[in-house]
Amino acid sequence: MLSYILAGLATGSIFAIAAGSLVITYVASGVFNLAFAAMAFTVARVYYQLHVESGWGIAPAAFVSLVVFAPLMGAVLYLVLFRFLQGRSTIIKLMATLGLSVALPPLVELVLGKLTANTAPGLAPVPLKVFRFAGATVNADQVAMYIGLLVVLVVGVGVLRFTDIGLKVRALVDSGALTSLSGTNPGRVSMGVWAVSTMLAGLTGILVAPTSGLSVAGMTPLMTTAFAAVVAARLKNLPVAMGVGLLIGLAGAVPQKWIDPNSSFSHYFLPCIPFIFMLAALVYFAVRGQTGDQATGGALDRAIAVEGGDSSVVPSAGLKIGRFPLPVVLSVVFVVVVGLLPQVFNTYWAGLTASGIVLAIVLLSYTLVTGEGGMLWLCQISFAGFGAILVAELATLRGWDPIVATLVGPLVAIPIGLLIGALTIRLGELYIALVTLTVALLAQTLVITQTRWYNFGSGTPVSRPSFALDNKAFIYLALAVFLAVALLVVNLRRSTAGLALGAVRWSENGARTIGLSVLQSKLLVSALAAYVATLGGAFIAMNNQTTLPDFFQPFTGLVWLAVLMTLGSRSVMAALVTGLLYYYMPALFQQYLPTSLGEVPIILFGLGAVALATHPEGAFSQIAGDMTKKRAKKATAKSPTPPPTPPASPTSTTSEPAVAGRHA
Repeated sequence: MLSYILAGLATGSIFAIAAGSLVITYVASGVFNLAFAAMAFTVARVYYQLHVESGWGIAPAAFVSLVVFAPLMGAVLYLVLFRFLQGRSTIIKLMATLGLSVALPPLVELVLGKLTANTAPGLAPVPLKVFRFAGATVNADQVAMYIGLLVVLVVGVGVLRFTDIGLKVRALVDSGALTSLSGTNPGRVSMGVWAVSTMLAGLTGILVAPTSGLSVAGMTPLMTTAFAAVVAARLKNLPVAMGVGLLIGLAGAVPQKWIDPNSSFSHYFLPCIPFIFMLAALVYFAVRGQTGDQATGGALDRAIAVEGGDSSVVPSAGLKIGRFPLPVVLSVVFVVVVGLLPQVFNTYWAGLTASGIVLAIVLLSYTLVTGEGGMLWLCQISFAGFGAILVAELATLRGWDPIVATLVGPLVAIPIGLLIGALTIRLGELYIALVTLTVALLAQTLVITQTRWYNFGSGTPVSRPSFALDNKAFIYLALAVFLAVALLVVNLRRSTAGLALGAVRWSENGARTIGLSVLQSKLLVSALAAYVATLGGAFIAMNNQTTLPDFFQPFTGLVWLAVLMTLGSRSVMAALVTGLLYYYMPALFQQYLPTSLGEVPIILFGLGAVALATHPEGAFSQIAGDMTKKRAKKATAKSPTPPPTPPASPTSTTSEPAVAGRHA
């Protein structure tokens, strides 16, 4: 038993360090760092470069990567990104850090090279020494995890509680405004917090690399497990966050004494442990009425805060070509151009066009739930994967007509969408993002990769409808479905329900004041978004003619959302442009640029989302706004200057200026 406890404490130590880092940055800056796993990978990759590829010893490699590189990277990221997030909405903060998580790993691989194997050493010498304690065995990597946690606890508590630096950090947490009045620069303190947080992320990445592998895919489950501890701590309580992290580690290790880790029960149960902790914490807080996002800073900070203008309303409604609004004309022209592409493209590019259009159908679900509903759901790709296995189950395994299976099967997703919406309806935006990302990881592990549909990664075959077997016919079928869903979104926006949804998105309290039901509005968009994402996943499976379960990884969904948010989450045409760009850009780089630049499109996608920190409305709204301003300037320049009004006599009555005008 002691061996299992020690193993659980070792794993829990990593979760505790990660959770502590997330809590520190959130309470000090108000930013929940979704790029934690990417930052952990970056520092761990630098350590690997120094220790393994350059032959440095463990101590100098660890010192340079953790004490020099990590704080420097944190300071640079604060200067170029995190300081611009102050005052932004929760969604913009999350999307900017999400963009960083997308851009950072391929940028590191572009500079340092891509690893052929993910196996990496930690802070212990290889081969690992094994120690015996009271009949239990502990290896050197686990000892390093214990030491790492102890160092973080001792140094962290000592610095925060008993030093001048800790006093300034605690003052910043209480009120940045009052901190500045006392002569302390809040920006420098925040930069220091991000430097330390990046160092903790790097320590976590180095410690977890020997067991999870040196990759973002291996470190993302670590991040989501830490999410459960952070949620249990209500985003603020550092001791609770670290304690729950240790408990999660124990809960994952101790039961393995009685259950076979290779059994089906273990396969289902172990990934659910963080979700169980998260769900228990949310139920407890819901009973106590404490499920909203936690405010950061003091009352003075919130009183003087200037909102960042996160409006995504397109300000080009007044721009027209003839009698038609400019956005409508441009949308029609773009759809016509897309419809002509299959006639001029070869088979390769036509296939990419089909892939982009079916992806655009899934992206419209983000337009519904995030753009219209104001809820950051990170599980839409899991609905898409569910749609893929649904069409395989109904069409391939049960003999349904493919088009019937594609249109009817996704109806099963509506109750699931309603359930997720109902469970998260009273949560804050940040909690919704964390819960839905955890749901996505669970769905990938427990449902989408099941043996029945997985088939060793090749998936289950899916046939296309008989009238759309070739790429050209299938493109027109997918484009027609996309346009039908896009019209549904536009009509919803203009309907009474859509106007109510807009009111709820801007101010839930204000919507309640005028008698609108927040619950009904958000459940409506939740159900529609679940159906549309599942429908899009079915079309992805028909386009690929297989389910390809590994295609629906949660991290891939984050890339989709990052690109869409860059262009504009409320524009239906942005979904189509995003879908096509997602496939065209990598193909262009592969065909016309060196192979070493193959990761550049993903980097650009991520940097686009990072740009939301300074342009939260998205590229489409930004361009439309610039056009509106230019038109207004031209109109002002062309309009004649009105003659000056003669000054009124000091003794005149209110009617005297008119009389004076007649005499003149």
